[in-house]
Amino acid sequence: MSELQVGTAVTGIYKTGKYIGEITDIRPQHYLVRVLGVLKHPMQGDLHNPKEADVLIFHERRALAFREQANIPKQMVKPFEEEIPDYKESLKIAVDKMKNELLGTSSQWAEMSLKMIDSLEKDYFKS
Repeated sequence: MSELQVGTAVTGIYKTGKYIGEITDIRPQHYLVRVLGVLKHPMQGDLHNPKEADVLIFHERRALAFREQANIPKQMVKPFEEEIPDYKESLKIAVDKMKNELLGTSSQWAEMSLKMIDSLEKDYFKS
């Protein structure tokens, strides 16, 4: 696969979130990607024990912020051909999608995740 170039619009998976952004730097194993949109909100809780509620610390996982940069492994980055959406709108869609999936899951993890998402929403979308 050929190397992507600086300025290329891409999607990238970072931890458990998926983002739209643009490459700002090329490193040996990673692309540095500036976040411009959110496709999938990160899962809540402990990354090492996914979907488990009975963990030492149940982490609140925020989406990467608008224009925040992240080192994303090259194999997790793909070209993005569509129009880049508005960040806030894409974040809202990703949060709503996650909430709908959680509402369809009856588990302690889903309940705790929904509480985290409610708290994040108040912060993300304060007027």
